[in-house]
Amino acid sequence: MKTLCLVVPCFNEQDVLPMFYDEMLRVISTLSGAYATELVFVNDGSRDGTLSVLKQLAVKDPSVKYISFSRNFGKEAAMLAGMQYAVKADLIGILDADLQHSPDLIPEMIRYIEEEGYDVAAAKRSDREGESRFKSMLSDSFYRVINRISDIEISESAQDFRVMRQSVVKAILSMPEHIRFSKGIFTWVGFNVKWIEHKNRERAAGATKWSLKGLMRYAVDGILGFTSTPLRFSFFFAALFACGTLGDLIWALARRLTHPELPMAVPMICAAVFFAACVILLCIGLLGEYLARVYTEVKDRPTYIIAETNAHRPAFVSPELPEIDKI
Repeated sequence: MKTLCLVVPCFNEQDVLPMFYDEMLRVISTLSGAYATELVFVNDGSRDGTLSVLKQLAVKDPSVKYISFSRNFGKEAAMLAGMQYAVKADLIGILDADLQHSPDLIPEMIRYIEEEGYDVAAAKRSDREGESRFKSMLSDSFYRVINRISDIEISESAQDFRVMRQSVVKAILSMPEHIRFSKGIFTWVGFNVKWIEHKNRERAAGATKWSLKGLMRYAVDGILGFTSTPLRFSFFFAALFACGTLGDLIWALARRLTHPELPMAVPMICAAVFFAACVILLCIGLLGEYLARVYTEVKDRPTYIIAETNAHRPAFVSPELPEIDKI
């Protein structure tokens, strides 16, 4: 029997977890016992009763595993922990607990992989219903920028919701960076991907955990993690400033010859100094962002710390630690 491991990151999801679990039981029952299935919940430092609910589910259902972090490390760390645990399974899936990722798509995803030979079946939204226009505008702007300046093409409607073969997950885990942007990593590793469009769903309960600050940080991590183009901005601004200064000088000389009574020097000097200072500060800021990432990687701290878990090893795989193939 093949194995299916579904990774579910959780942060303050106590209200929705019972509904999610019932939905998953219904969907798993449609697989007709073709897969030994485990649900791996990663509690990302929740401050509500999420861990208590997960423990209750694990008591009544041995296929429910939970990994609880010592604090909130972020969704990227939660997905990483889940994949590292699940890497021995034949198929590994990722979906959110809030039911915006419809569990009903999972059998279809499995079918595309098993019957049509795809390596990954992933979901993408066909609309943005329920999302504010401001958030949609920010999202569209981010994807336009990153796709223009990076070497990979990330679909603006792509989601983390997907089912993958074991070989794909091993490739993802072979990338050791600590500051992770999974949408970029999923795209960078390649493989044969089947995209499945679906309508955007409202959360079944609770409120979104993404703040504007969090989204902006996520966008910066994505851009700086998958392109070095911003480092070249200094050359662009230097050339632009040089051309502007030359043109300004020619204009000032001509103005001086035609209207010698007008004072032009002081305003021009002030404007040039302020413009140069802005360019310098921008370039220093970009270098600082990249240097901060180098600093984080060099420290080599763990991406997450597990406080408690019942997911020491899946029941259907060997007890040895997974060996990650280096690609």
